[in-house]
Amino acid sequence: MNKCAKCGYECQGNNKFGLVFCDVCIKFCPDNPDEIDEYIKEKIDSNALDSFRKYAKTRGQNQKKGMIKKALQGQVVSRAPFGYELKDKKLVPTQNSKEVEEIFEEFLEPKTTLNKLSKKHNFSVNGLKKVLTNFTYIGKIKFNNQIFNGNHQPLISSILFNKVQDKLEKIKKRNIIS
Repeated sequence: MNKCAKCGYECQGNNKFGLVFCDVCIKFCPDNPDEIDEYIKEKIDSNALDSFRKYAKTRGQNQKKGMIKKALQGQVVSRAPFGYELKDKKLVPTQNSKEVEEIFEEFLEPKTTLNKLSKKHNFSVNGLKKVLTNFTYIGKIKFNNQIFNGNHQPLISSILFNKVQDKLEKIKKRNIIS
């Protein structure tokens, strides 16, 4: 057992910059090594952190387990993407859902750029990229780097989605080479 450098709590600990911190203190520990001495000097009684310590590890893990369970059931694990709304915890296409297919189809036109398309549809370029890479539009749910079958209506075909991914990849490679 080690003692936390901040609160003195006896623990197995987490190492950072060669020092040991408990599960609570590590969450607030600065990422800059120049600030670590100042952080340690601000002592805190380890007993004052006991109620937080109980939940420090399990809270995030339980939340993630719940989100994975929802994804496995085909339910969305975040807010509804453009073109959908949540009704009774289920994704339902909205009135502007046809615009999603238009965006995908327009992007495949030879002279269409991300910049032009984002301005036309009132998105930032990054916002448009999120739309163009969102698996939700083909009836899937992506969470934790895994893809699950969704229980919602797709707005576009997998073929259209894959063609757009190919074009995005070509743009990415072109930008890397330039």
